[in-house]
Amino acid sequence: MATSLTSKGQVTIPKHIRDALHLHPGTPVEFSVNENGEVVLQAAGTKPRRRPADRFAAVRGKADVKWRTDDLMKLLRGDD
Repeated sequence: MATSLTSKGQVTIPKHIRDALHLHPGTPVEFSVNENGEVVLQAAGTKPRRRPADRFAAVRGKADVKWRTDDLMKLLRGDD
């Protein structure tokens, strides 16, 4: 699969490659050139994070605001 270099020197890493390397937004990557002149891309640092089973599992328990149901309903409905 071919891709084009932008005027800022950026390229899009195809999804199947991001998935194979477990790359997510914000994941640091390393580029190198091997002895054959090929560019090698790999995730930098330690072992990659496991992807949550679903998108809701990724955020479950992350809220730092403790809302009471009545207070939240008043805010959303505009009740005074």
